[in-house]
Amino acid sequence: MNDINPVISCKSVWKLFGGNAEKYLASMKKGQSFEQIRQAGYIAAVRDVSLDIARGEMLVIMGLSGSGKSTLVRCLSRLIDITGGEVKVDGQDIMDLNERELIDLRRKKMGMVFQSFGLLPHRTVLENVAFPLEMRGQDRHDRRERAMEVIKLVGLEGREEYFPRELSGGQQQRVGIARSLAIEPDIWFLDEPFSALDPLIRREMQDEFLRLQEILGKTIVFITHDFDEALRLADRIAIMKDGAVEQCDTPDKIVLNPATEYVAKFTEEIEKSRVIHAEVLTKPINGYKLEGASISADATILQLSRQLIGDNRDILPVTNKDGVLIGGMNRQEALNVLLGEN
Repeated sequence: MNDINPVISCKSVWKLFGGNAEKYLASMKKGQSFEQIRQAGYIAAVRDVSLDIARGEMLVIMGLSGSGKSTLVRCLSRLIDITGGEVKVDGQDIMDLNERELIDLRRKKMGMVFQSFGLLPHRTVLENVAFPLEMRGQDRHDRRERAMEVIKLVGLEGREEYFPRELSGGQQQRVGIARSLAIEPDIWFLDEPFSALDPLIRREMQDEFLRLQEILGKTIVFITHDFDEALRLADRIAIMKDGAVEQCDTPDKIVLNPATEYVAKFTEEIEKSRVIHAEVLTKPINGYKLEGASISADATILQLSRQLIGDNRDILPVTNKDGVLIGGMNRQEALNVLLGEN
């Protein structure tokens, strides 16, 4: 995630539904609320959104039904055209692409997984996974070989000749994930892929998804309405309301410092100590001499609870994964998080 050039960049993106929407947007006063726009006869499904998504980042977009999260992802992939603003993929404004160029972009760079599995019922697992390669024109041997690779990757080896009806819901979703991975996309869009699954299978799929991301390092835009799922998966979370992004930040910072009352409502039931990492509470030392054992920047406050309670130092040294000192953490501040006083 250190690439200075974002894979996806959107600037002041709008999607209005209604007649002559472009003309209305061009004449609209700045700062119009969702309700004011609605009273003018338009639905602001996406409202002045600006986001940069880094290479290898997993951005989770969340919000309640009707918040605009699915519409935003459709704008990012140009499944629908935006009313105003700019969306760039690897520096290319996708609104400038003709139909053939757009199809080529999706076939070569983008994978998509949706809540409905969308499997072809009369084709086997292998045939379902190979289908996008068939559409691309790859020969039978090559597409079978690639399909077998991703079937093994998602843990379905031995079931390649099964039909969708012979699989569980979780297994069917794995087929959908394998099919989207078959084309080796740089960018992966997932729209509530696990929401139809029961809680146990959903947790297993999240584990599997994290494992795949560790191996593949894709740039991912993942939609969910489940804050626990967002906290578990995201590098950053964008919380949407009425078409606008209320806050976009790391899970730690959203939980520790919600930007709006709306965002705070999402975080109020969350046990902060299991989300906030030592790094977020770390500050420069500024000449203060630190002594004794250090703590890991990647550790959550909950993981450090026993050490925090048993330690009597005011400031604890914090080191990164390479063992390099990056600053100090105020023990009392960490205890406040642990005890729910922050």
